Amino acid sequence: MKVTEALDARGHRRIRAVHPKTFEFTKEPYLTWRGDCIIGVKASKAASDLSDEFKAAVRNMNTIVHVRMEVEGVIDEAAGWGHILLSCTDAKSLVARRSGYTCGRTLMIYSNKAARDLSRTLVDLMRNPKARMEITLTAESEENHG
Repeated sequence: MKVTEALDARGHRRIRAVHPKTFEFTKEPYLTWRGDCIIGVKASKAASDLSDEFKAAVRNMNTIVHVRMEVEGVIDEAAGWGHILLSCTDAKSLVARRSGYTCGRTLMIYSNKAARDLSRTLVDLMRNPKARMEITLTAESEENHG
């Protein structure tokens, strides 16, 4: 089974994207310098806004989750895993994690990328408050691969 979600996020002058373990999209319109994992603000969706079908798909340990990010033709992608404990209940953000930690904000665990691993060109573009990132989330059961 393959389920896709589309959302977008805006840039902010304080985007640094240097966190070694996570990256995050937030619905909040502002960003402090401490938010070093945030790569987009004013996101059109948070975890709780994802479809029931997508939430069900990521609650499977055999699901691969892909995040495709595009800004002005610059594309980067990350991949990680679903987990039975992913509740997708947070109303403000979505977080991809390198670790196995889960909470209401977690989109995927064991991500192959954190904020610091993302394309620096993409990150630089997102420092412009007028920038718009198009994000595609895909959850696909591993049984479909191969």
